[in-house]
Amino acid sequence: MKHPVLYFAGAVLACATAAGCYGYDSKTIAPTSAAAPTADALVGTWKSASTNIIPSASSCTDFTWTPSQQSATAAAGSFNATCAGGLHAVGTASGTLSGTTITWQAQGTASTPDIASCAITLTGTAELGATSIRVPYTGNTCLGPVSGVEVLDKK
Repeated sequence: MKHPVLYFAGAVLACATAAGCYGYDSKTIAPTSAAAPTADALVGTWKSASTNIIPSASSCTDFTWTPSQQSATAAAGSFNATCAGGLHAVGTASGTLSGTTITWQAQGTASTPDIASCAITLTGTAELGATSIRVPYTGNTCLGPVSGVEVLDKK
C-alpha cells in the first residue's frame, strides 16, 4: 500500500458522510399542526365585504361587528346592520369560538324614519377564515323574519 494514510482518511470521510446521511434520512419530521385559533383572532373590526348591496325582503347587509370584550374562547361587542325594509339595527353580538366555528347571537333594536324602535334578534354558526368570517344567520325583526349569509372582512 503506497498511501495508507490517504486510504484511512478516505475511509473515515466515507464513514462520517454515510453516518451523516443515514442520520438525516432516518429522521422523521412530524408535520406541525396549526394551533386552534383563540378569541384573539376575533378582536378588531369586522365589516361586510360587499357594502353596496340592497337587502332583499328577508335579509340584512352592511354588517359591522367590533368585539370589545374577550376571553380565551369568546368575544362580544357592538354590531350594526341594515335589514329588510330599511331597518337600521344596532346592538350587541357575542360569539363562542370552537376550532374555526363561531356560535353567535345578537340582539338589539332597529328603527326607520317611520318606526321609532323595535327589537331584533339574530343567531347563527359562522366559520372563521384567516381574514374573514362567513356568517349564516337567521332572526326576527318587527317587520318579520330575516335570514341569509354575510361575509365579514377584518378591517
